Amino acid sequence: MKRIALILLLGMAVLVAGCTQLAGIKQSPDITLADIELEKLGFLEQRFLVKLRIRNPNDVALHINGMTFDVELNGTPFAKGLSDKAVTVPRMGETVIEVKATSTLGMVWKQLSQLQKSGHDKVDYRLFGRLFLRGLSSSIPFEQKGDVSLPFDRVENLEKF
Repeated sequence: MKRIALILLLGMAVLVAGCTQLAGIKQSPDITLADIELEKLGFLEQRFLVKLRIRNPNDVALHINGMTFDVELNGTPFAKGLSDKAVTVPRMGETVIEVKATSTLGMVWKQLSQLQKSGHDKVDYRLFGRLFLRGLSSSIPFEQKGDVSLPFDRVENLEKF
């Protein structure tokens, strides 16, 4: 009987600690694309190194131990990624993390075709996913929309492609 009471007491302590951490998170973190670099070009799949800037507007540090994310360009799926990297974003601070993402030849081809047809020098993006925090069994969703200006010479080179 004492053993059951001890297990229940420990379980409640863990639950209270998790809720306390969650209670300190009043605003969702702001996650934006900082950069995307082609890492490996294959016939069926492309690998990218994606740099994400994570801003924490809360008065408590965020102890992130994983994430999943998707990137859409001009409303079309482009790449998917996940990471098990542990990173702490200080209270009222920011950090840039590097994560891997994968795209297929079809997704890249659609993007190149759209860019060539549109002639625009900007690409709209949508970044969305989930952050997993240490000590919590649930995750925090995130979504960010924006646009990226392309250097003029890159747009001209796409027309040659």
